[in-house]
Amino acid sequence: MKLIITDMENFNIPVEGEYEVIKLGGDIRHCIGCFGCWTKTPGKCIIHDGYEGTGVLMGKCTEMIMISRCYYGSVSPFVKMVQDRAISYTQADFVIRKGEMHHKRRYKNVITLSAHLYGENITDTEKETARELLQANADNYDGLVKAVHFYQSVEELEGVIL
Repeated sequence: MKLIITDMENFNIPVEGEYEVIKLGGDIRHCIGCFGCWTKTPGKCIIHDGYEGTGVLMGKCTEMIMISRCYYGSVSPFVKMVQDRAISYTQADFVIRKGEMHHKRRYKNVITLSAHLYGENITDTEKETARELLQANADNYDGLVKAVHFYQSVEELEGVIL
């Protein structure tokens, strides 16, 4: 299953295969760092605002696709908040991967990550930052990077099939 996280209000990009979309809408609350998703309700955030199951959805997906406006080489505040709320995808325990300490994966799936970032005049430095951040996310999730794509506007995504 593909998990698509997007800040697009009107998501209408064709997707091949089974998928779920987490999109801008409603009132997402910030992760408060309480670790309830690790201790009280393992795998699920304790904040009930419609986004509490993001970690569980990640545990069911094989591909995570982020579609977002590019902000200084990163994703939009909404997409970042969804990522933060998905910390329950991991466990509190640590492992060493690639010589770095990371949280253990809670689920058996391996996620392939890709990003489609749009915005006028995205600089080469922002593109490099985006690639590095996506790789860091993949390392944290014990996953793989598929691709990072850049577009001048959200309209350019009309020809994309996910």
